[in-house]
Amino acid sequence: MPDKRDTVTIFRERLTELIARSGQSHAAFAADAGLDRSTLSQLLAPALVRLPRAETVARIAARNHVSVDWLLGLSQRDSISTDIVSHIQIEVGARSHADERLRRWHEEAAGYKIRYVPASLPDLLKTEAVIDYEFRNWTRTSPQVRLEEAAQKLAYSRKPETDIEVCSSYQGLEGFARGEGVWQSLEPEHRREQLERMRELIDELYPTFRWFLYDGRQNYSAAYTIFGPLRAAVYVGDMYFVFNSTEHIRALTRHFDSLIREAVVQPHECGGFVSRLLDGLA
Repeated sequence: MPDKRDTVTIFRERLTELIARSGQSHAAFAADAGLDRSTLSQLLAPALVRLPRAETVARIAARNHVSVDWLLGLSQRDSISTDIVSHIQIEVGARSHADERLRRWHEEAAGYKIRYVPASLPDLLKTEAVIDYEFRNWTRTSPQVRLEEAAQKLAYSRKPETDIEVCSSYQGLEGFARGEGVWQSLEPEHRREQLERMRELIDELYPTFRWFLYDGRQNYSAAYTIFGPLRAAVYVGDMYFVFNSTEHIRALTRHFDSLIREAVVQPHECGGFVSRLLDGLA
């Protein structure tokens, strides 16, 4: 749980934000919240060391249509609802609501560290041939949409303020190189092209893009993305389960940290690992 002093500081900052949002004077804001002007001044004072009574916090939250968790720093989302976003294609070749929301989440997380466990290969490293192979039979989205998304993610990763960490198993990458599992029908030349592009982009984007490879026999992870301290999204096929709770985000961050600690291929070694896979194709 957050330190009590941190919680008091966050409460004061978010109360100040609510007042600014309202456009009201302190007196008017206090009256709307059912508080005395002097009580509001005490809550905003830097010397505040204790949280107000629960009913006071609840009243402020209710009158301003925000959650108590947000006011206390336990959630990064100020509304009460939770996101479970269906990944539904609206029309052929068009983005779904979930795709648009993912794009917005990346934009909102600019300046924060993005931490990402891909479902297969990192999207921003994929070639057009691999994207077409993966998604040509999907009815919910088209390869062209996925190609545009990959291009956007690559452009995002090239921004100087970007900080992206990716974790996946080295066995998954080896299986791709050998054409195993879902990749068995992908032509060898397309696998080679993909590995060459990976090697090129790994070198270009490092160190703002860092790819860690762990041993899949010792670790497991579902696909998810952590958008700094703002939110985390777990991918479960046709849905994203979106977590805005600070504790949930921290739990997934701890899991990601454990993957990094257990990584057997470090980011500066990743290009060499891909080169060895390429040599194996010869």
